[in-house]
Amino acid sequence: MSEDLNQNDIPESNKQKLHNVTSLDGLYENWFLDYASYVILDRAVPHINDGLKPVQRRILHSLKEMDDGRFNKAANVIGNTMKYHPHGDASIGDAMVQIGQKNLLIDCQGNWGDPVTGDSAAAPRYIEARLSKFALDVVFNADTTVWQASYDGRNKEPITLPVKFPLLLAQGAEGIAVGLATKILPHNFIELIDASIAVLKGERPNLLPDFPTGGMADASLYNEGQRGGKIRVRAKIVERDKKTLAITEIPFSTTTGSLIDSVISANDKGKIKIKKIEDNTAQHVEIMIHLAPGISPDVTIDALYAFTDCEVSISPNTCVIQNDKPRFMSVNDMLSESTFFTKELLKQELEIRLKELMERIFFSSLLKIFIQEGMYKNPEYENSGNFEAVLEVLNRLFEPFFPQFYREILPEDYKKLIDKPMSSITRFDVKKADELMKTLENEIKQVKHHLKHLTDYTIAWFEKLKEKYGKDRERKTELRTFDKVEAAQVALANVKLYVNREDGFIGSGLKKDELVGDCSDIDEIIVFRADGRCMITKVQDKVFVGKEIIHVAVFKKNDERTVYNMIYKDGTSGISYIKRFSVVGVTRDKEYDLTKGTKGTRVLYFSANPNGEAEVVNVQLKPHSKLKKLQFDEDFAVLAIKGRGSMGNIITKYPVKKILLKSKGVSTLAGRKIWYDDILKRLNADSRGKYLGEFDGDDRILNVLSSGVYELTSFDLNNHFDDKMILIEKYDPKKVYSVIHLDGKSKNYMVKRFSFEHVALGKQVSIISEEAGSKLILMAKESPLVSVVQLKGKEQTPETLEINLAELIDVKGMKAMGNRLSQFPVKSVELIADSESADESVDTEEPETELDKEIDAGESVVDQLSDDEPEQVEKEITQPQAKPQTPTIQPTVSKQEPAEPEAKEPEPSEDQPKEVHKKVDFEITNPDDIQLDDKGQLGLF
Repeated sequence: MSEDLNQNDIPESNKQKLHNVTSLDGLYENWFLDYASYVILDRAVPHINDGLKPVQRRILHSLKEMDDGRFNKAANVIGNTMKYHPHGDASIGDAMVQIGQKNLLIDCQGNWGDPVTGDSAAAPRYIEARLSKFALDVVFNADTTVWQASYDGRNKEPITLPVKFPLLLAQGAEGIAVGLATKILPHNFIELIDASIAVLKGERPNLLPDFPTGGMADASLYNEGQRGGKIRVRAKIVERDKKTLAITEIPFSTTTGSLIDSVISANDKGKIKIKKIEDNTAQHVEIMIHLAPGISPDVTIDALYAFTDCEVSISPNTCVIQNDKPRFMSVNDMLSESTFFTKELLKQELEIRLKELMERIFFSSLLKIFIQEGMYKNPEYENSGNFEAVLEVLNRLFEPFFPQFYREILPEDYKKLIDKPMSSITRFDVKKADELMKTLENEIKQVKHHLKHLTDYTIAWFEKLKEKYGKDRERKTELRTFDKVEAAQVALANVKLYVNREDGFIGSGLKKDELVGDCSDIDEIIVFRADGRCMITKVQDKVFVGKEIIHVAVFKKNDERTVYNMIYKDGTSGISYIKRFSVVGVTRDKEYDLTKGTKGTRVLYFSANPNGEAEVVNVQLKPHSKLKKLQFDEDFAVLAIKGRGSMGNIITKYPVKKILLKSKGVSTLAGRKIWYDDILKRLNADSRGKYLGEFDGDDRILNVLSSGVYELTSFDLNNHFDDKMILIEKYDPKKVYSVIHLDGKSKNYMVKRFSFEHVALGKQVSIISEEAGSKLILMAKESPLVSVVQLKGKEQTPETLEINLAELIDVKGMKAMGNRLSQFPVKSVELIADSESADESVDTEEPETELDKEIDAGESVVDQLSDDEPEQVEKEITQPQAKPQTPTIQPTVSKQEPAEPEAKEPEPSEDQPKEVHKKVDFEITNPDDIQLDDKGQLGLF
């Protein structure tokens, strides 16, 4: 009953029945706690000592009990296991299959399923198993096992198995208990042994997962497998050709079936566009993806990682049972615990072995004295009537020899002695007994040495384990650092965007209105209106963004190369302003004013330029009595590119009749600087990795593979590059390269010098012979110096030569075979010096001057000068230089001439920055080149 029950509220007639009622207080709490403890300790979470859950431990113990070297039916093993605990036969069978699929403890025969494809195993009556040699060596030892009674008391089972290996980290484990869960990822067999050896040497390990399914993994946030960490795992995708991709390895925790389903689902949703997908998986994974026409394979690879199970994120949670309690710990600490536990087990085994050896010597010495001293012939011994009398006689006879024994002689020892048959006593060979005892003594010395140097003995144990079982257990998962794939950049344009400019609606559902173009359903859209405002919103079916839309497009976040050119009339003053600006990042669904924000402001001219183009416009003014010139041309190229909030420069104070495009301009932006990140294997514009140069227009990237194949690619940041690439740089058709290659037909080492030919984008061309056995040996730029070891004479005497390849052969065509490197057989070739290596290691850019820094910041020295400082400017510029002049400096100062000479600019307010309206392009190569006008200002020249 509840404690809140008031006895006074109970009727008198029912009070007599209360003595038969049991209170529920605490019962549920205690029962649930018992149940939770059982699930945590005896079902779901592995023990740190052997890395096994109870059902797995009982399966292995049952296999050991049944072991006779032959295979046993899985059904028999399941039945035998049930006598230790009443698990369900299905749960025992599933656990046994999981152990078998990990290919470590159980040798399997029959169809045990495939974790890669997700195929299930055959019925237990059809499949067979036995313990592997590794399990027999590492997992079992009855002498060091601690036993407990089974659930019914009829049998004994191990509390934990004496595993001398970090089994838990090798196999991994996953389980859900009451209130907690565990997820321990598998690690590499060889790396675990090496890490254990490192622990014994006093070093802290640094373990990273290795998955049986292979793939690639980014473990930068692994956090040693503890809660809060995560690891990103990717499928290995190979580009077979420009229309076909092949998935050859899949992420851990997925199957080929689930991965294919995710690809089909992404295709149905329009995230990717494929023509067909085929599963050719047999012994090895092979999922073929055929692309639709016109679809980029590089973009599709990124889209597969972004929208399908080709990339998964796994969150580890290392929870184990230690000292009968759940404990969260890192995988490195788990390895250390396992290593020291192995060391302790080896110590116990040595101590047991030492005791066995001592007992054998003890009894051998006892028997030898018994026979040599003729004690068995002693009359007192022969006439003894009972066992107590025999003990008394033998004790007296052996008393002089007591100091020779390492322990007291017990009645059991005498019993064993007198039970010896007379035939073995009479045939006793003293010489053989001495030899046996000497052998035992030597073994005892060796065991004692191992005990004294236990750490070295444990290291030797692990090294032997690695030598015996480490074959074909190399790392399968490639550790990489992944660049984050932005879904918006790789999403397929799967919807059409429409706009109703007059009413102010955009969306994918306005199919009767004006078509803007294709976009993806996760894109953001930027909208500009005639009132000088802009906003960014998500793609929707229909959304109101404001009337009088003048421009709408897909918005690219952090895009600094898209430049907007605009002329607007201020609603209050009537003055027209001109500006160039970019929109890098904004808050979604928030309106931004691109003008002064006054009522009645109107945009007179607007253009969006994806590569910073600057056009020339013709401005026509309304007739006015003071105007002599009613039209003039304006070039946007003279304006500096500023932020969206800049007011702009005054173009005219007079009313504008209309503005017409006179001529399209070219980009005013410098080429795009590109780097190659060797860790991510990707291009970037963020100054990471090797600098490739400035790229613009039709510039190409040259990359050469170790197979002797090269191709030219664009500088698109979505491009993927092969792991076997040996060279990547900006393509220069005039640049000379030197190559040494082995001709597969003649088996001669050949050398040639050439320039790479311009080929179509993505076309792979070989620069060496296509004969079988041909091989690229060495590649260098210009005129390298190489060391060649050649074998001379019949005795094949090695001789080392230094050869300048430029002196050996002239520059020829790319397809030429070249000349022989040596008339003698070549043993090895090594690059000594590359003519360009020194240049590449030195920064060839000139030191940045203060003026360069001013220009890079969007300012100039002239901008900072006041009107009353011309003499100081002249003095500073014409001052002779004490040091040699630096190369030409070409700053650009943005100033815009007013449309009419009569028009004067209004004075800026205190909170309004002073606008500069003139553009001066000048080139300083020598102080004598500076020219000043009659007012002492820098003039145009």
